[in-house]
Amino acid sequence: MSKHHTVGGHKFLEKWFKLSAEGTSVKTELVAGLTTFMTMAYILAVNPFILSKTGMDAGAVFTATVLSAVIGTLVMALYANLPIACAPGMGANAFFAFTIVLSMGHTWQFALTAVLFEGIIFILLTVCKAREAIVNAIPESMKHAITVGIGLFIAFIGLVTSGVVVKGGAIIALGSFASPGVILTMVGVIITAVLLYKNIKGAMLLSILIVTVIGVFVGVTKLPAHYNFLSLPPSISPIFCKFTWDDVFSLNMLITVIVLLFMELFDTIGTLLACVNRAKLFEPGTRKPRNINRALLADAIATTAGACLGTSTVTAFVESTAGVAVGGKTGLTSLTVAILFLVALVFSPIFLMVPAAATAPILITVGLFMIAPIKEMDLTDFTEAVPFFITIIMVPFTYSIADGILLGLITYVIIKICTFKFKDLNWVLVLMAILFALKFALIH
Repeated sequence: MSKHHTVGGHKFLEKWFKLSAEGTSVKTELVAGLTTFMTMAYILAVNPFILSKTGMDAGAVFTATVLSAVIGTLVMALYANLPIACAPGMGANAFFAFTIVLSMGHTWQFALTAVLFEGIIFILLTVCKAREAIVNAIPESMKHAITVGIGLFIAFIGLVTSGVVVKGGAIIALGSFASPGVILTMVGVIITAVLLYKNIKGAMLLSILIVTVIGVFVGVTKLPAHYNFLSLPPSISPIFCKFTWDDVFSLNMLITVIVLLFMELFDTIGTLLACVNRAKLFEPGTRKPRNINRALLADAIATTAGACLGTSTVTAFVESTAGVAVGGKTGLTSLTVAILFLVALVFSPIFLMVPAAATAPILITVGLFMIAPIKEMDLTDFTEAVPFFITIIMVPFTYSIADGILLGLITYVIIKICTFKFKDLNWVLVLMAILFALKFALIH
């Protein structure tokens, strides 16, 4: 490519994504996008595995996973101009497979129909700016709590996926250090820390590559059979638009949609606030998240499209914080992620060979970055400190962003009422607390 075309391309990217205004560059955004993708690429293997338990075609789910991620992430990039990627969410896919289908006894077509309704309702709520009103109603201290809680949550995800922490003892236990994967994870943490200390550009991405290569020699990184790095994507025809309309007006459908709405609403809000707070992407002169309604619309469109393609709820992915941590601030980061997902359609063996031991150290390190808001909290004001603490421990302990936020907000409202600090409350917040309490009492 000629220098003229390169300069012209940079000017176009600068104009579209406003890179200079955000204090970033094309190189930084590309590295951030690659880092985000590498930390979330596991969804390409995990989502088909989980949804296939319902009888869905795993190959078709793989393609649907990629395409739904591309759609949501492109809208997030080009419309919201935020460094946040979308993909079928962990937790939501487990609820889809193990609760709606395998536990409640519904078909996967029923579950897809519920996800479709969820997406349509979210589009309507977003257009009416109801979801934005919820974001703006959350107190500043609770926004800090959400950021810290998600930091602990993604660090915990890294520890669990790599085997450093396993089920055992009373609840959890330390994994076996006889496992090469566990040892390699801890080596990766040290490598990442050293690279960051040396202020090396792209430290996190470089750490992923180094650990992946080391993993080849200790049997952790699994190379594709016969070194076949190219594969054509499976057809989505077995699951495309496979909805059922028999139980649309049933009580079971209503309950299922309500639960999905609660899960998705605060999973998305939590991730958006965590990324925005970390990157300081606020509307000029305010602490309001930038382009929040556009981001919420991207998420709602992705969920609706995902249901049509044949996958569970698509959401803003919490691993986006990894890209934000290395400097991603604009939609160019998420555009990079979307392009890499498209590449993964035909080169999936390359991306899927990156082991959890390579990405876990990044999630653990990002968790460190995201606990910084603790410094801004006045922990002597117990009407603020207790809800703050409840939120940051409940997000990882319940393994649910949504449940952690809901419990924190309920606690916040009750404590403020009991201490007569009514000026710290607003009617949206109080109404949410009542609805959340009913949710836990009736449908949790």
